[in-house]
Amino acid sequence: MANLKRNMIKLVKEVKEGEVITETYLTPVFIPFSVVYEAVDIQEDIDKNTLTEKELFDKMIDIVANKIYNKQFTIQDLLNGLHAPDAIQPLQEQVIFVSRGYQSDETKKYMEKKS
Repeated sequence: MANLKRNMIKLVKEVKEGEVITETYLTPVFIPFSVVYEAVDIQEDIDKNTLTEKELFDKMIDIVANKIYNKQFTIQDLLNGLHAPDAIQPLQEQVIFVSRGYQSDETKKYMEKKS
């Protein structure tokens, strides 16, 4: 179990003179299986369209900040660190990572460089 699958998210920390400064966060080495249950519920909510957009955003933001990344950053950091037009995609990718084990190519390349 030494080489467990991990995921990453990049959050904007600052914009200086037109330059975007980001910080990359990695999921903890171990994510409890109980988090999968929450991620699957969210995925079903997405598929069935049972929640309002705001309710869905709240659920995704909470699970990403508090469960998937184990409070490495706050909900406010997450809200302020995602670029508005593209914010939904990285949130959904995090839920998919936990519910299905899917890692993006960008994450795979990043992890290879870190090794």
